[in-house]
Amino acid sequence: MKNTFITLFFIVLTFSAFGQRKERQERIQALKVAFITEKLELTSEEAQRFWPVYNAIESEKETLRKEAQSIRRGLDFETLTDAEANKLITDMLGIENRKHNLHSKQVNDLLKVIPAKKVILLKVVEEQFNKRMIAELKKRREKFKKN
Repeated sequence: MKNTFITLFFIVLTFSAFGQRKERQERIQALKVAFITEKLELTSEEAQRFWPVYNAIESEKETLRKEAQSIRRGLDFETLTDAEANKLITDMLGIENRKHNLHSKQVNDLLKVIPAKKVILLKVVEEQFNKRMIAELKKRREKFKKN
C-alpha cells in the first residue's frame, strides 16, 4: 500500500502542469520527505527530531552547492590565466572540504536523534530517491522529444 502511494505520488508529479520553479521544488521536497519517512520507517517521535536536523544540514549543503556553482558560472577557459585557475582550484577544494565536514556533522547530529542503522539507510534511500527522480526526468524528456 505504501509503495502504491509513493508510485501514485510520482505519477501525479509527472502529469502535473509545469508550474513555477519554486512550486516544482516544493513538490519534489514533499515527495522526498514522504519517501524518506516511509523508507526509514520513522516513528512520529523520530520524525520530530530527525527533520529539523536533516533540513538544517540540507540547507547548508544547498548553500555550498550554490557557492560552487557561482564559482564555475561564466568561466571562460580561453582567457583563464594560470593564477586564476589556481585560485579556482583552491576555492573549489575549500568547498569540497566544507562539504566533507558538513557530511561528518550530519552523521554525528543524526546519530543523536535516530539509530545508526537508520543513518546508514538514509544514504541508500536518498540515492534511491535521486535515481527515481532522474528516471522520471528522462521519461519526461523522451515524451517531450516525441511530441
